[in-house]
Amino acid sequence: MHEAVEKPSFAQLFAPIREDLEKVEREFGRHVESQVAVIPQIGRYIQSSGGKRIRPSVLLMAARLAGYKGDAAILYASVVEFIHTATLVHDDIIDNSNFRRGQPAVHSRFGNDVTVLLGDYLYIKSMGLALSRDTLDVIRLLCDVTLRMIEGELYQLTKNGDIAISEAEHLDILRRKTACLFGGCARIGGMLGGVNHEQAEALEAYGINLGMTFQLVDDLLDFQGERSAVGKPVASDLREGKITLPIIRLLRSPDEATRTLVADVVRERTMTDERWQELSGLLHQARAIDYAYDKAEEFATAAKKPLYVFPASPERDALLALPDYLLSRDR
Repeated sequence: MHEAVEKPSFAQLFAPIREDLEKVEREFGRHVESQVAVIPQIGRYIQSSGGKRIRPSVLLMAARLAGYKGDAAILYASVVEFIHTATLVHDDIIDNSNFRRGQPAVHSRFGNDVTVLLGDYLYIKSMGLALSRDTLDVIRLLCDVTLRMIEGELYQLTKNGDIAISEAEHLDILRRKTACLFGGCARIGGMLGGVNHEQAEALEAYGINLGMTFQLVDDLLDFQGERSAVGKPVASDLREGKITLPIIRLLRSPDEATRTLVADVVRERTMTDERWQELSGLLHQARAIDYAYDKAEEFATAAKKPLYVFPASPERDALLALPDYLLSRDR
């Protein structure tokens, strides 16, 4: 019998940029310093919640792949982390999510009014940081990415609780809300290294498909992950009215009882143990979880292909391994 080969952890994959990521953490802490005490207080609270910093890691590794060795990569990695964090704190209010990474969400701890303004502060801070470098092309890209993310959030709100949402509509929301920032991170790394147009397009395609993989797996964890690992209640997305790919696939069934069950959970925003047992069984019978995972695998495969325009290197190997790491994550 063959022994199972243990896949490398995220820390192992991105060990070469560990010091750069530590600098990003310090930059984040430095730039939330303010005489208004609540700002650094919340900043420290956000940092204490952890997170693997996948987006800045993609930017830093893409910059290395492109041959860039300067300190601008640290700056822009900090910028994208500010943008991502601003999105999270706003999203948690919109979704009424009380937990993030196993601890109370920022708005649960500090209140909605303070958290909305903190998210605004982080968005403006990110653009202020970006403007400290005379690179208008990067700033334009960051503005475009941020606008698409907000469009995605607005689009999702119009579809919240809509059990008739199509797979194409759902994937479009994911592309805007999540994947475009991954694509921007990879492309910015390449831009810092002065890559050609083909390579820049390849890096962006890598990032977008990686982001789709990330979000599809994240949606699956809502049904499969342990609460202690995921850091939020199981099936919390459905309770918030978010119809993700496993449910979309399940609702292809003509069974009216299935539609009624999903509609009741969404309308009442509650998931009893009995409902969860029934829904879990239906998802299994319809192979809806398998379908969503297969879709994530398709995006993971699509992420790897563009990277072969670059010659073999440790940086390319790390980026190639990241989609598989995302497929196997449990939190």
